Amino acid sequence: MTSSPSSPAATAVRRLERKLGSIAAGRYVPDDFVIADAKDADMAFGVAAPGRMPGAPEGVAGPGRYRTRDAYLDAMRAVVAQGEVDILLASASNAERLAADGSVGGEVTLAVRANDSTDIWSSRGGSYLARPSRPFRTVDLAAIQPFCDLVLYSVTFNNDRDADLASLEAYRAFRLQAAALGIRHFLEVFNPNAPSDLAPEDAGAFVNDSIVRALAGVTSAERPLFLKVAYNGADALAELVEHDRSLVVGILGGSAGTTRDTFELLDQAQRHGGRVALFGRKIQRSESQLDLVGLMRPVLRGELTPAEAVRAYHEALAAAGIRPHRTLEADLEVTEPALRAG
Repeated sequence: MTSSPSSPAATAVRRLERKLGSIAAGRYVPDDFVIADAKDADMAFGVAAPGRMPGAPEGVAGPGRYRTRDAYLDAMRAVVAQGEVDILLASASNAERLAADGSVGGEVTLAVRANDSTDIWSSRGGSYLARPSRPFRTVDLAAIQPFCDLVLYSVTFNNDRDADLASLEAYRAFRLQAAALGIRHFLEVFNPNAPSDLAPEDAGAFVNDSIVRALAGVTSAERPLFLKVAYNGADALAELVEHDRSLVVGILGGSAGTTRDTFELLDQAQRHGGRVALFGRKIQRSESQLDLVGLMRPVLRGELTPAEAVRAYHEALAAAGIRPHRTLEADLEVTEPALRAG
């Protein structure tokens, strides 16, 4: 497809493309690690996506409890302006606003979540997460094409033949439309949300096999730029990276966790072959998003250990007069099971 002069695909090569080029050529250095701020949670959590207000009233619902959409957009603008992230991922409606006011451009790549399958429907009081994922896509790719040329598509395999087949069929239909429009994508593969006859200890191997099987029949024109997967431990990540060096493997952030979890995940992912991190709640629910993001590169470069970065983060909070969510001692704890053996 030929891009129009005003389309994103016609702009100068951005930092993301340069980094992926270095990775593909075998010239990776820590500064090539791709960091994405995943602020697409409104497609999952709704009103609660921007996070609770400091000192918010008790209760599940009601005015004054959660930050507003405008505050969420302002947080996106601030992270982009800081200049540390390579990708800003947002919902189509918020990405349209940011593109229209010029908040995202230049070196930062704007990406849109292309689908919202039922396994991310996290409405307060809802129970969708307990049922096998069913594919669904709100976004019209043609509608976002004027301002975005990169999207995220997610799938969840549950060892359920019919559910997994439906997810693969929907992914195939998406790929065909995206290719026809000249829109690139990266593929997110969640861990099973409602697995059928799958032992927990086999989840990492099951996901790895599902990814390789799903992409084996996909030619280069429709393959994802990179992957976004859960960190299922060092062995699972290293196995996937080792199997096919042409696949750039990235990790998702998962739950907010402690600040040590955030920096530990970055460090372990890079050491075991990960080259991309897409953090949502880990950034959004931190006390100071800019200070947290600003310490990621020093960890990746080996200038700070994860523990040293936690201490530096608390020093920054104290200097800004920001009350931390946890004590330093508690925030230095590694709480996510997959990270404890790393």
